[in-house]
Amino acid sequence: MPPPDAQSKALTYSDYLKIDELLDLQRPRSSGPEHDEMLFIIIHQVYELWFKEVLHEVAHLQRALEGGDEATALATLKRVLTILKTLVGQVDVLETMTPMSFASFRSRLESASGFQSAQFRELEFMLGSKKRRSLDDHPEGSRGRLALEALYEQPTLWDSFLRFLTLKGYSVPTALLERDVRTPIEPSEEVQKTLLEIYRGDHILVMLCERFVDLDEGLQEWRYRHVKMVERTIGTKTGTGGSPGAAYLRTTLHRPLFPDLWAIRADL
Repeated sequence: MPPPDAQSKALTYSDYLKIDELLDLQRPRSSGPEHDEMLFIIIHQVYELWFKEVLHEVAHLQRALEGGDEATALATLKRVLTILKTLVGQVDVLETMTPMSFASFRSRLESASGFQSAQFRELEFMLGSKKRRSLDDHPEGSRGRLALEALYEQPTLWDSFLRFLTLKGYSVPTALLERDVRTPIEPSEEVQKTLLEIYRGDHILVMLCERFVDLDEGLQEWRYRHVKMVERTIGTKTGTGGSPGAAYLRTTLHRPLFPDLWAIRADL
């Protein structure tokens, strides 16, 4: 049994949120240190916290879809979309840092790069953008590598959505329901016919479909702002840690996550 003083100690805000530990995690490496390195660290730590929450919500969204629960799916998508807007808004804060101020501490990052963000790769895997070679950026046995290995073998959000459609009585080809979930999501004329049927007669599911389009568009918006921020900060230079920088980031634009939802626009 704990001592009386331990029993009477009230849980505090700082204890619950581990504030002391949290505030000890910002450790600039530059001499001085350079003023803007603190901003750089905090922004990227906050991004990782939001990525953690988005992964938490997308997993919840998949469970809702697999259970045929459109109300929970819609509410969860709304939350994810709101977080994406916050992620985009944080770029505005990062862009208050000039190219010269970033250059003042950039060398201290050594081989560290945003390309090594395991959580963002996890999100890409959940949304259907899977590349086996992405695993190579993370050491064997690391938390990120283990999470990516598991997600590589698991159904994507789109796979859960197709199963949801079958629960609602809509036709989805068996081959798509049993597809290799490690492969890219490809357009399907059969799925597009089903989506057109939904858009012409099922107002509730139309809302869900449109939230998927919003999710696709929201991630593209974040990618675009990220590209422009990198171009604004380092121009055409090689990215931090030797990564391809803006040149690679531009190749990630305009790749739809859910191609069938875009393909049907011309027929509505």
